[in-house]
Amino acid sequence: MIPHIQGLHHVTSFAGPPRENDAFFTGTLGLRRVKTTVNFDNPYVYHLYFGDRTGTPGTVMTHFPDRKWKQGHRGTGEVGVIAFAVPKGSLGDWARRIPNATPVESFGESRLHFPGPDGETLALVEAEDPREGWSALPASMAITGFHSVNLVLADDAPTLDLLKAMGYQVQGHEGATTRLTMDAPVGVIEVTHAPELPKSVEGAGSVHHIAFATDNDDQLMQIRQAVIDAGLKPTEMRDRNYFHSIYVREPGGVLFEVATRNIGFDADEPVETLGAALKLPPQHEPLRSELVKTLEPIEGLDLS
Repeated sequence: MIPHIQGLHHVTSFAGPPRENDAFFTGTLGLRRVKTTVNFDNPYVYHLYFGDRTGTPGTVMTHFPDRKWKQGHRGTGEVGVIAFAVPKGSLGDWARRIPNATPVESFGESRLHFPGPDGETLALVEAEDPREGWSALPASMAITGFHSVNLVLADDAPTLDLLKAMGYQVQGHEGATTRLTMDAPVGVIEVTHAPELPKSVEGAGSVHHIAFATDNDDQLMQIRQAVIDAGLKPTEMRDRNYFHSIYVREPGGVLFEVATRNIGFDADEPVETLGAALKLPPQHEPLRSELVKTLEPIEGLDLS
């Protein structure tokens, strides 16, 4: 068993132009930009985080936006659908807000599927959810956080075994899709078996990784050892400023991360002004004068 997994923490994708990415997730979807920073491995690319008021784990969608990325191609070995939870009775309002959304019924739930700005498939799912969304939209329709993600795999059996070892249990099947759940704030994950599809090609619109939540470093290191014992090869623990984490490539090809819940996005700026200024990891602070000239301006962002 792989202990201490507590549902989803965040999802990170590649994206196209930063301004369009920010406008869609803050404007159309009504999320709050809770952190504006740069990619740890490539500081000339933004890392934008969107979520609820404080960036609570389980609400945060993040992006590496850059107009130089080529379009990704959908297929196996990737996340096929990112689903957000919305209040019961709100899909009518969302359908008027997103005219190209398509109504879908799945596992007894009402959903809307629609393309994101880079062709990725996003979904809104009506759910009973005690979480509160960001105040940009009325509480009666505001996104409260993630509902689930769907993995599209050529061979789903090893991944299903891994998810069960992580504490998920099979809830049901619908066509080629298996739904697994755990008792956690965002405890739903779906796996679609699609051996007939080509392998995905990473690019704008592709999910880079999905992150699962755990409480602290002690639990993270226990998870890391359990992952090793399961025959996989996780990274060393990495300091991401707002959480500590490890990464591992699961058997179906999707990159998994496990991230701690105990630091938060207010580590370097007040909650009241989250996301309003460019925050740099210490190792990239010497590049600030260069980055403020090369990073694209984003509405509401102080690049000074």
